[in-house]
Amino acid sequence: MGSHILIVEDNTDNWRLLTWILEDEGHSFIVSESAEDAFDVLERDEFDLILMDISLPGIDGKEATRMLRKDSRFAEIPIVAVTAHAIKGLDSEILASGMTTLVTKPIDEEQFLETLRSILAA
Repeated sequence: MGSHILIVEDNTDNWRLLTWILEDEGHSFIVSESAEDAFDVLERDEFDLILMDISLPGIDGKEATRMLRKDSRFAEIPIVAVTAHAIKGLDSEILASGMTTLVTKPIDEEQFLETLRSILAA
């Protein structure tokens, strides 16, 4: 049985790609299109992992991650940044916000799955 994953992504094409990949691997998921919506979803459901876009409307992915890390319920949940902004220098800033790791867009499916498998097996 797969893991239950929260996708926080405002771009429809991006979250559709992520959901197709996750479905093929047997994972269940919920999509939130903003950090604010994700906070509401996290109050109602438990997840094994969060995929967090960095450029979100309202609260961005880095700030959302910092907020989640301050809450003991979410301090240990793996949060994977999914971003097109992983240019030199920004990746360390993204990870410093509390992300477990990051995956760059466009998504390389094999690398993405390898990253998820590694995190979920830990």
